[in-house]
Amino acid sequence: MKVEIKDVKYIAKLSKLSFTEPEFQTLIGEFESILSHFESIDNFDLSDINLDLNADDLKPVLREDKVKCFEDKKKLLQNVKSMRGTAIIVPKIIE
Repeated sequence: MKVEIKDVKYIAKLSKLSFTEPEFQTLIGEFESILSHFESIDNFDLSDINLDLNADDLKPVLREDKVKCFEDKKKLLQNVKSMRGTAIIVPKIIE
């Protein structure tokens, strides 16, 4: 699949990353390589694979929840940029 620079710039904008022009050219090659790999996977014949073979034997693995009190809250919240009371304020990321 052919990847164009506008596609890579759009992905970079969505992920809020900035690249130089040579880096964009490198990313184009990498994206094309990844997509060609997916195309080769898409060509596998999986018609003879039975996905329900062991479905009856599968059971969810659960662990018991244990409540732990973290004593040093100052250390826990040392990297928080801003708080309101006991709530952590995070920047809005939805456009």
